[in-house]
Amino acid sequence: MLKDNNNEAKKALIIGGGAAGFFAAVNLARMRPDLQVILVEKTGKLLSKVKVSGGGRCNVTHACFEIGELVKRYPRGASLLKKTLHQFNPTHTIEWFKERGVALKAEADGRMFPVTNQSQTIIDCLLKEADDYQVKTLMHREVVSLKQVTDGSWKVLFKSGEEVEAAVVCVACGGFSKREQFYWLDELGLPIETPVPSLFTFNLPEHPIVALMGVSVSQAKVKIVGTKIETEGPLLVTHWGLSGPAVLKASAWGARILAEKQWQFQANVNWIGDYNEQTCYDYLQELRSSLNTQKIYGKNPFGIPNRLWDFFLQQCGISDSLKWADLPAKSQRKLCMMLTNQEFQVKGKTTFKEEFVTAGGVELSAIDSNSMESKKWKGLFFAGEIMDVDGVTGGFNFQHAWTSGWIAARHMSLI
Repeated sequence: MLKDNNNEAKKALIIGGGAAGFFAAVNLARMRPDLQVILVEKTGKLLSKVKVSGGGRCNVTHACFEIGELVKRYPRGASLLKKTLHQFNPTHTIEWFKERGVALKAEADGRMFPVTNQSQTIIDCLLKEADDYQVKTLMHREVVSLKQVTDGSWKVLFKSGEEVEAAVVCVACGGFSKREQFYWLDELGLPIETPVPSLFTFNLPEHPIVALMGVSVSQAKVKIVGTKIETEGPLLVTHWGLSGPAVLKASAWGARILAEKQWQFQANVNWIGDYNEQTCYDYLQELRSSLNTQKIYGKNPFGIPNRLWDFFLQQCGISDSLKWADLPAKSQRKLCMMLTNQEFQVKGKTTFKEEFVTAGGVELSAIDSNSMESKKWKGLFFAGEIMDVDGVTGGFNFQHAWTSGWIAARHMSLI
């Protein structure tokens, strides 16, 4: 049995040292200073996703304050979020951090970051809160068994052989990548939706476009052929294929469909999102008249990067000496197709390591949306990605972590 310095105090155990677990722990400790709040983490790092999120800036939340609109950013979990976000939403998140001296700012695309542009600002704030309210953290503690004993309390067994008993437990250990990792929750008879990757990039092995790695466009459209999935937003060419918000959103909405296809599918890209094939063709016709004596390579009419424009011209067999007036109709049509509906055969995915997000987890039908408590087991709560909730990129997954962590803490405080 794990010993502590205050054997008389009721214990509350939080499993997982990520955003959701930490937020649950610090809020519970503040609400109930008489409780001994213990946070356990299976690795040697706390708040690791917070550290790397947003390129090290931490995309804390999103400046979307209408709940009806906000829930549209979650491919899975909208039914639960319609209820939970009324209790704690982006406005509450902004205020919570502001009260602790951390100001957030919104960027043009709605993503919100600390004004310092440093994820460490968020980490330091949470660590200070944990210190101020005496949250006890235990590292390298991997849970292997979770059982309710006769008095209603919980006995938690770690891989090390240590045990701890707690009056209430919150499971906030993030999303597991494999179904078998849920075994200790399976033992409680909890329904689990098999996990699949949710945010990933599209691999295009040996496709010539990867030579343009680093090139990006600000407003592209991505369609997954054979599905209803269409997204838009910035798109980035990488050394392995396609990335950026437009691709990541498509991967999130298509998570289960694309997993069934074993990540082998066709994606079509419109690089100049304001145009379709016909309007693109018509515009090029105008250019043939207005720029008739000029070389095509010297004029990039769509605002896309010049390297990308030149790539398309090369792919269409258009020579660098050709003038607009001499552009063959066949080449013009091919160029329009490539600009507005380029076909890519995707063969595999690449996931973000520390920012890995899964679709799947404990089914929402097993969780009380008002309290985050298990409907089957009294005193067992959930927060964060362990539930079958996931959002697109842009701060939405963190918002769910703060929301569910806060609600779990509030109801755990009632013991």
